[in-house]
Amino acid sequence: MSIQISTKVKKLKPSASIAAKQRVIELEAEGRKIFDFCVGEPDFSTPENIMNAGIAAMRAGDTHYTGSAGILPLRKAIASKLQRDNAVTYDPSEIVVANGAKQLIYELFSATLEPGDEVIVPAPYWVSYPDIVALGGGVPIVVSCGPEDRFKLTPAALEAAITDKTRWVIINSPSNPTGAIYSKDEWQALTEVLLLHPKVSVLTDEIYEHITYEGARNITPVAVDDRLKDRCVIVNGMSKAYAMTGWRIGFAAGPRHVMQAVTKLLGQSTTCPCSFAQTAAIEALEGSQEPVQEMLASYATRRSMTVDGLNQIAGISCVKPQGAFYAFADVRNLLGSVAPDGSKIETDLDLVNYLLEEASAATMDGTSYGSPGFLRISFAASEATISQGLEAIANAVAKLKPALVEA
Repeated sequence: MSIQISTKVKKLKPSASIAAKQRVIELEAEGRKIFDFCVGEPDFSTPENIMNAGIAAMRAGDTHYTGSAGILPLRKAIASKLQRDNAVTYDPSEIVVANGAKQLIYELFSATLEPGDEVIVPAPYWVSYPDIVALGGGVPIVVSCGPEDRFKLTPAALEAAITDKTRWVIINSPSNPTGAIYSKDEWQALTEVLLLHPKVSVLTDEIYEHITYEGARNITPVAVDDRLKDRCVIVNGMSKAYAMTGWRIGFAAGPRHVMQAVTKLLGQSTTCPCSFAQTAAIEALEGSQEPVQEMLASYATRRSMTVDGLNQIAGISCVKPQGAFYAFADVRNLLGSVAPDGSKIETDLDLVNYLLEEASAATMDGTSYGSPGFLRISFAASEATISQGLEAIANAVAKLKPALVEA
């Protein structure tokens, strides 16, 4: 008999964004020029000062195991960052470092969920949230947050979703895929609901914290009301702000007993984060922030190019995101249209496939993010890719014919 695969893994869907990227790689290997709008990472190199710190650490012998929670100097640097940037106070013993923010979310739910526990997941959501919850034994409760709510969870929707089985709510701000950011007042309103339900905790995924526009800024809920501190876990990392996706350094801050449980799981899985990457992360947090500002200025230009270009295409509308580097375009007016070959564009996934074939433009379907009828378009791409890719999309959309009305 062959090796059997567990039921939970059979039910697990592949990461939609990673699958899309793999498709782009395959097409490019065939010699096709693809305008890649799937990418969920900065297209910049890691800043020189950070790379140099990592190289120096390796040459100094910093190539061995560390403690499972991460090295103390990095946890101290993270504590200082949280105080400086977020106005919240955490002891290094309340902070854990791991191989990216995704691993910490996975370990957190593995450490805290019992079978059948519910986790509220506002949609649009990052593609991995529901599956990570399910792998941890929980039940994802998806709450739709449409454009009429600016893609954000409202207090009324939160209250309506809470049951006696609810244990967590996930808030991603700034959001992937919408770029939405929760304001202080919005957090205060959500906090008032959470305080009525002491068994419900909140995970705040703040990985896009430093990528914001026009004065918008990320707010950590603990800074709004410190009564949430015992029921909140902040997850963040180095990947997006510092173009360090490959270095795999994420961190979490939360109640000490929860961080100890997460550390125990890390000790039995990955053992510890990469040693020299942790040293490089200290430089990222404590060194010059000028490279971050330079990248942000470039994203701001690309954001305008992308949103303005999308809004010039008949049948597509898009609001400017407050943060992150994604445009979440409303394409519902294109659904039901007919492609030149006679096939019908029934869904956003059909449109994604059509644009890939007709325009060589790789985009992400909103269905994968819990919001059918939308496309996620990353502007973490060169200005040339954005300009040429949007032109190709516009030309492809212009070839679509309105749906035939049946008698």
